[in-house]
Amino acid sequence: MNKDTGKILAWFKANMADAKSELDFRNPYELTVAVILSAQCTDKRVNMVTPAFFRQYPDVYALAAARMEDVLELIKSISFPNNKAAHLLGMAKTVVEEFGGEIPSEVSQLERLPGVGRKTANVVASVAYGAPVIAVDTHVFRVAHRLGFSEGKSPLEVEEDLNGIVPLEDRAEAHHWLILHGRYVCTARKPKCGECGVAEFCPSRK
Repeated sequence: MNKDTGKILAWFKANMADAKSELDFRNPYELTVAVILSAQCTDKRVNMVTPAFFRQYPDVYALAAARMEDVLELIKSISFPNNKAAHLLGMAKTVVEEFGGEIPSEVSQLERLPGVGRKTANVVASVAYGAPVIAVDTHVFRVAHRLGFSEGKSPLEVEEDLNGIVPLEDRAEAHHWLILHGRYVCTARKPKCGECGVAEFCPSRK
């Protein structure tokens, strides 16, 4: 574990206080749809598709009654549209039938929805409901390793390590700190160490 972990987290808290999801949404339903669509796809592309999608399907009831071919037409520019269309319909029907039309707030319940894995469940729980959980995507996984926060071999192991170092009250925000840092500074191929505010504490800088 990096001995400067506390200093790194303090820097993020002081300098990335406004960090938030780059997906456009207005409620838990829209967030869930957007996060399902965002798997292996950019937030920018998802935000281009969702306005028309939400005009057509403004709530979970409308989506649950939709036809597969109509959903597919709206999301055809998104990666893996066939799978995601099926997931969206399955998610909506499950929410209507099992959760009274309300997107659940518990991670374990969210994971019961088609197309919602651990990462997606954590994103919805933390962003929509402020739950103290950290979603681990490829950016968070990479940054956690480079900063010496974790040596975990799986996203779940990294999540558990992060839970061990990030205070409970900061966990919902910590996902955004790490994902945005990974997306724009600590990039996969050419990390911008010269622009990094925590470079002096980073064991991977060399």
